[in-house]
Amino acid sequence: MASNYHIGIDLGGTKIEVAALDSQDKILFRERLFTEAHLGSEHIFDQIHALYSKAVMSIQNKSHTLGLGTPGSISKKTHLLKNSNTLCLNDLPMQALLEDKLVHDIVIENDANCFALAEAIMGAGIGYPSVFGVIMGTGCGGGIVFDGKIRQGPQNIAGEWGHMVIDPQGSPCYCGASGCVESFISGGGLEKRIKNTTGNSISAMDFFRIPLKDESLKKIKQDFYVRFGQALANLINILDPDIVVLGGGLSNEGSLYKEGIEEVYKRIFNDVPTTPIVKNILGDSAGVIGAALIGKRLTQ
Repeated sequence: MASNYHIGIDLGGTKIEVAALDSQDKILFRERLFTEAHLGSEHIFDQIHALYSKAVMSIQNKSHTLGLGTPGSISKKTHLLKNSNTLCLNDLPMQALLEDKLVHDIVIENDANCFALAEAIMGAGIGYPSVFGVIMGTGCGGGIVFDGKIRQGPQNIAGEWGHMVIDPQGSPCYCGASGCVESFISGGGLEKRIKNTTGNSISAMDFFRIPLKDESLKKIKQDFYVRFGQALANLINILDPDIVVLGGGLSNEGSLYKEGIEEVYKRIFNDVPTTPIVKNILGDSAGVIGAALIGKRLTQ
């Protein structure tokens, strides 16, 4: 019997968010806490438990599905989490640990896949057969949705454009490669480049808002647009999606939709590039809505 309520949990590098949806996908409850990953995996699980308990109370303990979106994915070989930029969670049996802690079956999916699914079904991607969803937040991820279904791939890595190498001489990444997309255009990667170049700590969003007098900062900013263009054009040249939807904190930076898109279009292998590259509609709710939707869809 299908449940009338659907709880989603969005586990990010900075925040954890929970939402409860009814059968019509209306948000009934939503709350978030800081991830505080530096305090370790047990603390993260405690934060998840605290939020989940509140969500369950909000629907009066009624029957529900439960989905969780997380960076990385579950290995089909070991059933352990892999490729997460929240490093303390890698190599843990996430599903078993969370089902034991929450006392409920749970569906786990990559966070960018959750974002892409939500935007494809309820957001900017409505009406487009193929949607590529991009997350540019603490890390950089992507998800592919075809005809309303997530494309996971046989290795659970479909859409992981954040670890596509665009400069082999670039900075080392936690994934083991050097010069990944994530190291150039994620919020965390951008902040690290600023720190390493200037010695100053500037948040990614402040970087785009404040006047830049330092020539080295101006070069970083221009390089950011070039790397964005290079990375996204490579993806479009391979996948040719009907639409690209941007999400994550940096998706709120308006210049991406002008200077950024100009750099993308310069590199698309077509005489007249037409790929729509748009901001998400669901805002920072997209990830948690997508997490709830994956649980709901499993029961349909």
